[in-house]
Amino acid sequence: MNSIILMAQSAAGGDTPGGGIMPIVMMVAVVGLMYFMMIRPQKKRQKEEQEMRSSLEIGDEIVTIGGIIGKVVTIRENDIIIETGSDRNKMKIERWAVNTNKTKAEQHQKEVEAAREAAKAKKAKKKDVVDETKNKD
Repeated sequence: MNSIILMAQSAAGGDTPGGGIMPIVMMVAVVGLMYFMMIRPQKKRQKEEQEMRSSLEIGDEIVTIGGIIGKVVTIRENDIIIETGSDRNKMKIERWAVNTNKTKAEQHQKEVEAAREAAKAKKAKKKDVVDETKNKD
């Protein structure tokens, strides 16, 4: 009977030195992985949304969380007034209800496209220079 208990203890790592550290290391690794895979990206998105909401300007076209599209008319501390539709209805909404700033998104998209075109032109120019050096040889 005692030999069975001793075999179970040795199989469980009771006799091996440092047997209790490995589970702790694994837990720390799992917590670290969860932080970098879930918590950090969520905080980054929240920070970007907060910056977008704080940088709203009069005349920006926005989309609310409910899908209402309008143009910013008045900005206050916690709320904004938007103008919607061709009949110019005005609505007061909370600042946190803004989902997207379409004006800034369109500007950003244009900047990204311009950067891509510049990169393509630079790559084509570099390729032409390489081709010219090969033709000279």
